Amino acid sequence: MQIIPLTYLSNIYKNKIFFQENSEILLTAGLLAYGPHPYNGSEAAIEPIFVLLLGAGAYVGWNIGANDTANCIGTAVGCGLISFKNAAFLVSVFVIIGAMLQGEHVMKTIGKGIVKTDLNYLAVCVALICSGFFVTLATFYRIPTSTSQAIVGGVVGIGLAVGTEIDYAKLIVIAESWLVCPILVMALSFGLMAIVRFILNKFGTKSLLFQQAFGWLAILSACYVAYSMGANNAGNAVGPIANLNILPPKVLLLIGGVSIAVGAVTYGEKVADTVGKGITPLDIPSAFVAQISSAFGMHLFSMLGIPVSTSSAIVGAVIGVGLNKSAKSISKNTIMTILIGWVATPTLAGAVSFVLYRVINYFST
Repeated sequence: MQIIPLTYLSNIYKNKIFFQENSEILLTAGLLAYGPHPYNGSEAAIEPIFVLLLGAGAYVGWNIGANDTANCIGTAVGCGLISFKNAAFLVSVFVIIGAMLQGEHVMKTIGKGIVKTDLNYLAVCVALICSGFFVTLATFYRIPTSTSQAIVGGVVGIGLAVGTEIDYAKLIVIAESWLVCPILVMALSFGLMAIVRFILNKFGTKSLLFQQAFGWLAILSACYVAYSMGANNAGNAVGPIANLNILPPKVLLLIGGVSIAVGAVTYGEKVADTVGKGITPLDIPSAFVAQISSAFGMHLFSMLGIPVSTSSAIVGAVIGVGLNKSAKSISKNTIMTILIGWVATPTLAGAVSFVLYRVINYFST
């Protein structure tokens, strides 16, 4: 049995030897499967580090689904509009669609926008695993943290450990977006909530037609949030792998999208309770406003190729809705816990990635 080196797979993709535009996923699946070596017909197997890389990317994707599903459906589930099981199914479908259609923008930023040179395989694995671990930790404690911030922190930490040049201008733009996005979404949700309350007060809140309309709008907005999450966050899961050029972008995005969907279904319910009920009580119109506002903000930054936090977007939207009712309706303790998580996650992911890579590299040389 012969091992197919990663450099060989990379060359296949770069030179387009086997890939055609409409068949790259099927042909890549053939390469990943146990099969004949194209040069001499002998049996071949994939190099173990290749499987580890994809596994690490899928692990980050699972974490995104487990933690960020709340950003899509937490408000709808929290107000009793839809069961978690049905909501998770909708998330799974639309997150994969978003990843496949518009996930490449953020994937390019994560893959080559932060560090200016290609990272080696060990560096990519360490960055992904460390980033995923701290998101897992936050999910266990029901804290809606930012996977985007975690992966950016991990990539920066690895870049510093390797000694490669960091694009600090790009990093500043990303960090600024983490502040701008929740503020923008909070202002938008505050304004939309004021309009919705005016409409409900004018035409009556007990109208069955209005209640049904807002119910459907809330579900549709949850699907839009899931689509935007796929477009923005699938690139976080597989972006570091993309700079290795070992698989076509669409295949990587499919892996990222499916792993997010699996995380949503298997472990997404914990954080959904915090977003849907822990920050401020929500009714159906409030859930709609929060979701449509956060989805708009995420989609906007996805188109710009900037990895923003879906957690900060939905939390900002929920705060905007709460402020429209009363500042007293917002749980300040919950907000403080979330803010601490946002700061701690990228910092710890970057620091541990730096130290772990240096330790492994020291003992392997």
